[in-house]
Amino acid sequence: MSYQAAENRYDKMIYNRVGKSGLKLPAVSLGMWHNFGDVDLFDKSRAIVTRAFDLGITHFDLANNYGPPAGSAEENFGRIFEKDLKPYRDELIISSKAGYYMWPGPYGEFGSKKNLTASIDQSLNRMGLDYVDIFYSHRPDVNTPFEETAQALDLMVRQGKALYIGISNYSAEQTAEISAIFKELKTPFIIHQPSYSMFNRWIEDGLQDVLSENGTGTIAYSPLAQGLLTDRYLDGIPEDSRAGRSSSPFLQEDQVHENIAKSRALNEIAKRRGQSLAQMAVAWILRDQKVTSVLIGASRVAQLEDNVKALDNIHFTAEELNEIDAILNESKK
Repeated sequence: MSYQAAENRYDKMIYNRVGKSGLKLPAVSLGMWHNFGDVDLFDKSRAIVTRAFDLGITHFDLANNYGPPAGSAEENFGRIFEKDLKPYRDELIISSKAGYYMWPGPYGEFGSKKNLTASIDQSLNRMGLDYVDIFYSHRPDVNTPFEETAQALDLMVRQGKALYIGISNYSAEQTAEISAIFKELKTPFIIHQPSYSMFNRWIEDGLQDVLSENGTGTIAYSPLAQGLLTDRYLDGIPEDSRAGRSSSPFLQEDQVHENIAKSRALNEIAKRRGQSLAQMAVAWILRDQKVTSVLIGASRVAQLEDNVKALDNIHFTAEELNEIDAILNESKK
């Protein structure tokens, strides 16, 4: 059965301008870091992607190494694109990245021109695309001059392989340095993708100022702190959870124990707002318009729909924000 996008897909979604560029992103974007690899059910992945578009999520965020195995998320997205989304290509913002380990040898990671050039070609091939809308340097490379990384990314735009350029996981100082190079090159560098959540506020210590000064947008990943800012761990650690699996590289048992009291206190505020903890966590990131979009993941359609409902209430009173800050700062004492 062929997919037909919902006619009302743009009725409720909020779209925010990316920095000073002409591009707008949905306030909630779909990240494909987990749940879209070959280890996952393709039909479930397809259902999540098409439902996301029906909800007004036009932005799908990938990277060359997403899976597992690495590359399979892009391949599966390419299958979904070919089957369902191809007629809507001009409505979609599709992004990818390169910089983390992808293939063996000296050229399979980091920020050299050799790696980045090969990576975008591989990504376009896996997804069956002529271009991506945003291509990111996934992490800074301290052993490659930023001039080389920036020039390689600039070349992608001039070759028509990417419309816009972004960076991810760069510090405030690194962002300022490469921003200056992009300005000289006149590269359409428009966005930074950092991790950001109530429990991980590092971007407030300088990075947001640099991005604001340069007119650069922000798209936040891991807004739910790997599940800590959901109802998953409010009553302890379920055996089938990330933290319950000793092999998980993303969330450890001690992190849950350290934060469970804060999660419970934050959940009480969320209840008063008529939201789940996850919904409030997403809304909080969008609270002051410094962040353009929040990247959410989803392992099922119902989870996606639940997180998008965060947009029903993204406004906070001063009292709520002060109460949240008090809870978060208490942990630092």
